[in-house]
Order: sequence, then C-alpha cells, then structure tokens
Amino acid sequence: MLEFLYPWCVVLLPLPLLVRWLAPGRRETVSAIRVPFFGALAGGAGQEPRAGSAIREAGFVQTGLAVVVWLWLVAALPAPQWAGEPIERTEAARDIMLAIDLSGSMDLRDFGGEGEEPVQRLDAVKDVVATFIAARGDDRVGLIVFGTRAYVQVPFTRDLRTVEALLRASTVGMAGPHTALGDAVGLAIRTFETSDVDERVLIVLTDGSDTGSRMSPINAAEIARQRDVVMFAVGAGDPDASGENRVDHETLRRMADTTQGLFFEAGDRAGLDAVYARIDAALPRTVRTISYRPKTALAFVPAGLALVLCLAWGAVNWLRNRPVQPEVPAA
Repeated sequence: MLEFLYPWCVVLLPLPLLVRWLAPGRRETVSAIRVPFFGALAGGAGQEPRAGSAIREAGFVQTGLAVVVWLWLVAALPAPQWAGEPIERTEAARDIMLAIDLSGSMDLRDFGGEGEEPVQRLDAVKDVVATFIAARGDDRVGLIVFGTRAYVQVPFTRDLRTVEALLRASTVGMAGPHTALGDAVGLAIRTFETSDVDERVLIVLTDGSDTGSRMSPINAAEIARQRDVVMFAVGAGDPDASGENRVDHETLRRMADTTQGLFFEAGDRAGLDAVYARIDAALPRTVRTISYRPKTALAFVPAGLALVLCLAWGAVNWLRNRPVQPEVPAA
C-alpha cells in the first residue's frame, strides 16, 4: 500500500504557474530611431552592425521537460513509501525481577531430597530458580543479588540463558555476609521504573532476617505497592534459628500482603520445588500483540528521474552548442 508522510506537499504543484503569473519576465521599452540608411551610417561611424540581444522563448521540448521534471519533484516531496503486509508479534506484557539472598547463611548444607545427601542452600536455589527461569517464555526477567548490599546482576532481558548463567555464577557472600532485604526491594523498585508494562512481579527469596538495610522491608513493600509491584516472598531458612540466621516469616508475609502478593515457606528442596511451581501457576501468561508494517522509502525514485532528465537535457544542449573548430585548408 502506498503511503505519503507529507501529502500536503501536492499543493505546490501549480507553483510555477503562480510564479509566472505574479512575476512575469522583465520587459523594458527604450527609445529608438529608424533610419533607411543604417548600414551606411554605421560604416561612416566605423562600426560593424551586429545582431542585438533577444530573449529566446522556450521551445515545446524544453517546456515539456520542465513540466515533467517539476511533476517528478512534486511527487518526491510528499515522501512516498510502500507499506508492506502487517506483521504481528506476540510478546509477554510482564516483567519479573528475581531477588536472591547471597548472605553467609546460604552456605549451610541442609537442603536435599528424601534419601539424598543435603546440599548447599544456594545450590538448591539455583537449580529450582533456573528451571523457573527456563519456563518464562517471552517474559522479561531480571536478577538482583543481595547480602550486605544489593546489586543488579542482570537488568530486564528476554535472554533467559544469560540470566540463568549469571545466577549460577553467583556465590555465597559475593554481596556481603549480612542480609539487606529492604535495600534489595528498594533497588527492585528503582529498576522497575524503566519498565513500561502493566504487570510487574518481584520474587524475593531469603533465608534470614533483615539486619542492615537503610530502608525497612515494610516501608519498601509499601512503596512497591504504590508503584504497582506485586511481591512473592519466599522464606527458605529456619524460623527457629537465632539471630541473623532466623528467617522472619512474619515480615515476609506482611510484605507480600502489602503488595497483594503471596508468601511461601520452603524448608527443603522439595518445598522449594513446590513453592516455585505454585508461583508459576499463580502467574498466568499475559501477552500483548504488536503489529507493524515494514515500510520502504520511494522518494528517491521520482527525485532520481528528475535529476536524470536535467542531466540529459544539459548534455544535449552542450553537444548542440559546443564550438566547432574551423577546418584549416591544406597548404
């Protein structure tokens, strides 16, 4: 389908006629004496009569070429372009941020299946979360790791392999030994500011209680609610432990409730699998369809034809009016 970016440019079509009408060629009347013996008079004055200057009227061919060139130029001015068939693309209308605790307590080896040797908490989390990431389809996924400080490991991307690879490259203590849960949520909120989708999901996994955040987890959850971020909180530690190693289920539950999200407990590998399966079921796939037409600019075609006609006419005039060397007679 042919489209024009500036269709109003066609009003320029009668411009040459308007110029000719409003600004005609300059004519000048001068006084003159007509004498019948002009030749003898000029000879007596020692002058040689020559033809006077005159304005040549444009011929039919030149006028026709000028009209055609102007038509091609006017055809190029509206910037014509050819719009192809519509192409539709379906993509997820959701961004998911994963916030993973890397504090020192994640090094404990108390996660494992029935009859299996317990493994490090972080290793179990990596396996389960990697499976969850692989099932995201067209979702944009980001990764935040936190300990004493919170860091964006991966900004929002659809490159799920990169997210999984950087998750598996994470190690216990790389963000510090403590647990800054509130700061991790605050960093996620700032990261969501670059998101233009309606559905924003934050999944936080921690095995301890907040010990060093500059923003309290509850206040962070309230700000998340105001920014339309839904939080799923996963407590993967021991609620009966002491000090920093004790996972604060009550705080995590309040954070999830504040954002109209869900709270889950995961005390072992099987519980962790079940938690992420429930989160997966609670996140039905939301998609949006984007339709666009590939467009090809065509303005160069009429503009190029006008240029070719001008060059051709100039070449013809040059060949026709070029000076001819007189023949020298042989001695």
